[in-house]
Amino acid sequence: MIHQLVYMLGYGFAQNALVAGILVAVVAGLVSRFVVARNMSFAVHALAEVGFTGSTGFILIGLSPVLGLLTGSLLTAFFIGALGVRIRERDAVVGVVMAFGLGLGVLFTALYARYATAIAILFGAITEVSLGDLMLLAGVAVVTIVGLGVMYRPLTFATVDPVVAEARGVPVRLISILFLLMLAAAVAEAVQVVGVLLILTLLITPGATAERLTANPGLATVTSVGVALLATVGGILLALVSSWPVSFYVATIAFVCYLAARFGAPALERLQGVPTD
Repeated sequence: MIHQLVYMLGYGFAQNALVAGILVAVVAGLVSRFVVARNMSFAVHALAEVGFTGSTGFILIGLSPVLGLLTGSLLTAFFIGALGVRIRERDAVVGVVMAFGLGLGVLFTALYARYATAIAILFGAITEVSLGDLMLLAGVAVVTIVGLGVMYRPLTFATVDPVVAEARGVPVRLISILFLLMLAAAVAEAVQVVGVLLILTLLITPGATAERLTANPGLATVTSVGVALLATVGGILLALVSSWPVSFYVATIAFVCYLAARFGAPALERLQGVPTD
């Protein structure tokens, strides 16, 4: 198996997949922790599905599906942010935007004569990432990481206690909209690995795992990135030496990490005599 893996890594598509996977995992891990803390799982699902609509629309007119995915996700984030960022408003707005976007996606898919590319977007196609796609992913990753770095302190404050943050002068609404845009970029990247149907794997599970292991925001962010990297890189390597899809391995590794954190950490604390939360 090791020899087969080394042999496969000699191909350009495998190297592109690994680099793309690392970029995706870092961005997804950074964003995931805030997604879980801000209860935005439904928004992630909406961004992915309407991003699929953008991708199929761009395919229909002969443009890059990756660029269409990014465009669709960003437009969805803008509408969600503009129409309602408060929790009581957000779910309804997300549902409305997602329903309309899915309707368009069905239309675009029906008009497109070849379904292979659309199916790849649904289930992930990291081994088909081209050099051009890789450059786009790298650009998006840099912008997202820099944006999160600049926003980290006010975003953390607004996440932990939005009422107090707003009273202290933190622009909570603007922060929420900017985070939605960065979340859209992370969704567009993560879809390359796990596809629309498994998007929650990279944008929810790492953050949920980190939340189970530590309450420290900085350490939780690092842990989230670590889980995302382990699941993504491990999934790609396993897929290269088998006939099973990358998305299955990524989802399985991430799920095992969550189970270990969910049940293993409390058990270890009890054995050491440390009180659990």
